[in-house]
Amino acid sequence: MIKGLRSERALNIALSEMYVNGVSTRKVSNIVEQMCGFEVSAQMVSNASKELDTSLMAWRNRSLGQMDYLLVDARYEQVRVDGLVRDCAVLIAIGIDPQGKREVLGTQVSLSEAEVHWREFFKDLHKRGLHGVKLMVSDAHPGIKAARKAVMPNVAWQRCQFHLQQNAQSYVTKRSKKSEVASDIRAIFNAANQDDAKRQLDLFIERYQKSMPKLSQWAENNIPEGLTVFGMDLCEFNRKRLRTSNMIERLNQTVKQRTKVAKIFANEASCLRLVSAIVMEVSEQWVGGRMYLRVK
Repeated sequence: MIKGLRSERALNIALSEMYVNGVSTRKVSNIVEQMCGFEVSAQMVSNASKELDTSLMAWRNRSLGQMDYLLVDARYEQVRVDGLVRDCAVLIAIGIDPQGKREVLGTQVSLSEAEVHWREFFKDLHKRGLHGVKLMVSDAHPGIKAARKAVMPNVAWQRCQFHLQQNAQSYVTKRSKKSEVASDIRAIFNAANQDDAKRQLDLFIERYQKSMPKLSQWAENNIPEGLTVFGMDLCEFNRKRLRTSNMIERLNQTVKQRTKVAKIFANEASCLRLVSAIVMEVSEQWVGGRMYLRVK
């Protein structure tokens, strides 16, 4: 009995580690046998898989509470769907609570980043108890923007300043001017306050109106979406941390490092299993770590 219990625990630990590190499921039996030193039946592997899935599902469905800030993003993984390999979107949401602590709120594997999938994701977060969000930070993907308006119309939106910087370069017609334009945009984003940011933006629009009219028009239409943080009651430290989606981009890089071993997932469930295990691990480290934002 004791031996069986010890073997089962060892199997579960080994299986979890393999899934998190992207080992293909067909290799599970042989690897567990080598790691644990005992013969592993297909039924044992199946039972351990179910236990792991139950744990991950419980984490994805756990109750949420008040989160002042919400950061969302997606990355793509290759997944077999109906016999075809498709690029599926892995949606991820990070929340920051009133105490300044961050955690991964949830993840979902969808066929795309279309509005319907983001709307379903946001509704699920609300259903689990998410409330009190003051600001959402993301890139300008149309699916995110439309879903936010449909599900969270009263939540302010901050467009990622890093992505805006990248987008601007597409409108710079002279290579010699790229660094100058980037510097001028940084001056807008690094302004001391909202009035100064608007003044810097007006100067930018005027400066490039004749030499690069498309850049000037783009800036007038798009850069204000990256200035929302100036209108929030934030200290400079918190404002800089919330002006981009860099935090969730770094999380996506962590996911990528672990999922690239899998290359092509057998199905959506296997992709969700591995991504969930990775982000749950990161989230638990965050919750037990230092505050991400300063609290007054």
